[in-house]
Amino acid sequence: MEWVEINGSYGEGGGQILRTAVALSVITGKPVRVYNIRANRPNPGLKTQHLHGILALKELSNARVKGAQVGSTRLEFIPGKPEPKYIRVPIKTAGSITLVLQALLPAMAFTGGSFEVTGGTDVPWSPPVDYLKNVTLFALERMGLKVELEIKRRGHYPKGGGLVVGKVELWGERKPLIALEWRKIERFSGISHATNLPAHVAERQAKAAEEKLRSFYSVPVEIEKEVSRSLGPGSGIVVWAETDSLRLGGDALGKRGKPAEVVGREAAGELLDQLTTRAAVDKFLGDQLIPFLAFAGGEIGVAKITSHLVTNVWVVEQFLGKVFEVEGEVGEPGVVSVVKKAEV
Repeated sequence: MEWVEINGSYGEGGGQILRTAVALSVITGKPVRVYNIRANRPNPGLKTQHLHGILALKELSNARVKGAQVGSTRLEFIPGKPEPKYIRVPIKTAGSITLVLQALLPAMAFTGGSFEVTGGTDVPWSPPVDYLKNVTLFALERMGLKVELEIKRRGHYPKGGGLVVGKVELWGERKPLIALEWRKIERFSGISHATNLPAHVAERQAKAAEEKLRSFYSVPVEIEKEVSRSLGPGSGIVVWAETDSLRLGGDALGKRGKPAEVVGREAAGELLDQLTTRAAVDKFLGDQLIPFLAFAGGEIGVAKITSHLVTNVWVVEQFLGKVFEVEGEVGEPGVVSVVKKAEV
């Protein structure tokens, strides 16, 4: 048995290395050994949300796993035969639902199946669920992958309690994604939410974002307001530009003492930053697309090459050999091309 050996401290050295490595292990059938997991982080080793991603992939692929516990800095994952299943992931904390889905979705693309994940829908240091649903999945659908996702309940830090359900259709025709530049913004859309808070919070976030976007572009702006109940209070906003290519996004989270207007302007500002280069893919989406692009092929222009993107390319190529050409420096706009599409 030939192992794929992955140094978990490579590049930006975060949990993403683990998510991509274990997903590719399931897809390719190659066993993987990850060591130095999050070695450069203040609290090294597996955290709860990483563990839940691994356990979900273990169930999907009937794998044998060693080192799957919180704090572990080494993991061995030997996939069995993956099959379509209903996967339940009960994160008891506000651990990020979207980061678990970053591990699960690439693998599920090759099996099909459905999922139910509880935890944090809108938490720091991870993509909000509205971004995943409206920006990421929009791009994946262009590549021929259909994912349905429904937000049943919001979950914020520290209590969590969010619930997201969905299903993934087997990825049939894998369509290359050519998305280099946008030429036209059709409209701005978004979702501003307030949970266990007064309705005016969602309204003020939306109004501030809308005003900032309108001051730069004269196109329609439609930001939906959502007020809901969950285990704890929280608010946030995701805005995106619908262009003649893909969607680019920006987001911000509310917190105690941070005015709703500041939250709205922050999200709009982040989106406007992504639009300045006219690249078709924002800096957040770039690295998320890498595992899928490897199998679909294509070429994308990214507003900013991040260390996350470069690290994800490295992990993919440990499994699949040379797949990508990345033009541009970290921190600058660039182009990612698939030079040799991976076969499964």
